[in-house]
Amino acid sequence: MGDGEGGDKTRRVVFVTVGTTSFDALVRAMDSENVKKELLAKGYTNLLIQMGRGSFVPTKSEREGSLAVDYFTFSSSIADHLRSASLVISHAGSGSIFETLRLRKPLIVVVNEDLMDNHQSELADELAKRKHLYCASPHTLHQTISDMDLNSLLPYAPGDATPVASHINRFLGFPDD
Repeated sequence: MGDGEGGDKTRRVVFVTVGTTSFDALVRAMDSENVKKELLAKGYTNLLIQMGRGSFVPTKSEREGSLAVDYFTFSSSIADHLRSASLVISHAGSGSIFETLRLRKPLIVVVNEDLMDNHQSELADELAKRKHLYCASPHTLHQTISDMDLNSLLPYAPGDATPVASHINRFLGFPDD
């Protein structure tokens, strides 16, 4: 799966996003040797980390036979990074989750356990239960990567709000279109 025609190694990018906040625990986990080792074992070649406002700076690497690692703080749009990714690892922000699922990219959501009253974990847990994504914490990320079977994930189909909108319009006395 990692080799293309002619024996050239196919570029398989893991894109990591923490959004606009700081999530050093996720960036630190991504920089760990055990996570990098699991990603390499799964055939990924490149790791690109959007590190946000965090203070932990990952180690860049371009050594032959290892995962090529690069990072940046912010971008005006991460859409291109999401589109070109083979795997997305994201914080539990609903915008990042749903944008990734809409693009039908495999996704691991890492919950920030340091947040008080973390409602984001409820969304991530529910979508994981429905098999649309994997859910992990910074300490379990390497095991989640090791155990993941991307073929077991189900595509996410956004709901259709038309019936609800029609019902509300009728209730308010607006004509049906």
